[in-house]
Amino acid sequence: MTFTNGTQFINTAGDAVHGHGGSMIKVGGYYYWFGENTYPNGPFASIPVYRSTDLHAWEFRNSALSQTSAAELQNAGVWRPRVICNARTRQYVLFLRKENYPSPMTENKVAIATSPTVDGNYTYRGSFRPMGYRSFDMNVFRDTDGQAYLISTTNDQKDLTIFRLTPDYLSIAARVTTLHSVRREAQSIFKRNGVYFLVTSGTTGWNPNQQKYATATSMAGPWSGMANLGDSTAYNSQVTHILPVQGSRTTSYLYLGDRWAQPRGGNHNDSTYVWLPLRFPSNTSLTMAWHPKVTINADTGVVWGTS
Repeated sequence: MTFTNGTQFINTAGDAVHGHGGSMIKVGGYYYWFGENTYPNGPFASIPVYRSTDLHAWEFRNSALSQTSAAELQNAGVWRPRVICNARTRQYVLFLRKENYPSPMTENKVAIATSPTVDGNYTYRGSFRPMGYRSFDMNVFRDTDGQAYLISTTNDQKDLTIFRLTPDYLSIAARVTTLHSVRREAQSIFKRNGVYFLVTSGTTGWNPNQQKYATATSMAGPWSGMANLGDSTAYNSQVTHILPVQGSRTTSYLYLGDRWAQPRGGNHNDSTYVWLPLRFPSNTSLTMAWHPKVTINADTGVVWGTS
C-alpha cells in the first residue's frame, strides 16, 4: 500500500481514522491502532481501536475506553494510549496520560485499564503518579524477556524517567534511571539488534520541533547524548510511535508522526499523519528522510519512500 503524507486515513466504513497521538500493537495477523478521539477543542471522547492486516485498510473495532467508562474520566484530558500484552496474566494493559480538563493541567497522572482481548471493552483501573513523580507524556515498552517499563516525562517536563513495572504491569516496581534536563516528550522506544533507541520530541506543545534520539544497550543505561533525527520540524510532525514491520524478507521500522491541526487553527481530530521509514547507517545510528509518499509491504516487511 502507498500512503500520502500529511493526509488522514479513512476507515473501511468511510470515516476518518482517529489514531492521533496513538500507538500500534500486532496480534496474530493484525495491527491494532489505538488513538485519541476528542470533542472539538475539548476533553477526550473515546479511545478508538482499529485493525488492519496491511496498514492501509483500517476497520473500526471498538471504543476501548470512553467518558462513561469511569467517573474520573468525565471531562478528563486523556492522551497517548499505549497497549502491551501481559503473557502471564493474559491481559492487555492500556496506559494513558491523564490530566484534569480544562487547563491548568495539574493532575499529571498515568491511567491504566485492562481487557482480556486486545479490541475489547477495557476496565478502568484508576490513575496514579509513578512513585510520586508528576507524569506528563509517557510511553511503555515490553522487552523481549517480558519485563515492561514506563518511560515518563517528569520534573515539570525537564527530565525523562524510566520505571520498571511490576510483573502484572499494573504498578511501578522501581525507578530504573533518569535522563536529566533533556526537556523531551512524545517518547517512543524500540529495540533492534540488542540496542535500545529512544526517539523523542522537544516540549513545544502542538508546534513541531527537532526530534532527537538516544541509544543504550540496557534500559538502565548509560544512554548516549541526544542526536538529531530528521529536519528541524520532523517534516512538520511529532513522533507518536515507532512501528516494527516484520515480514518474510526483513523487519523495517516505521516512524509514525502526528501533524497537529492546532497550530493551523484546527481541532484535534483534524490532525493528519506523517509516516516515514527509518534507516540505520550503523547499529547505533538512525536517519529519517522526507518522502511525500511511503509504500509499505506488510507481507515482506519492506518499506520505502516515493515521490
